[in-house]
Amino acid sequence: MSTVTVSDKGQLVIPAAIRRRLGIAPGTRLDVELEGGSIRVSPLRAIKRTRAADGYGMLTCDQPNERHLADFDVATAMRDATDDRL
Repeated sequence: MSTVTVSDKGQLVIPAAIRRRLGIAPGTRLDVELEGGSIRVSPLRAIKRTRAADGYGMLTCDQPNERHLADFDVATAMRDATDDRL
């Protein structure tokens, strides 16, 4: 546990070891929440934008002939993919 001092402006310095471990760099946005009598500070992670084409090949179907999106049960495919990894 580290001890820091709050400045007159309400600022504090996050120790370097913690910044490195959490990937906090200049400009990183932090979420600050009050939890009872404590303050919780968490780095906000940017959500990477994706395109529909990024999901190409995620679902496969062994049925012959023409297939349609309605033929796929996404929940079952995800469960089966998870079971295959175990």
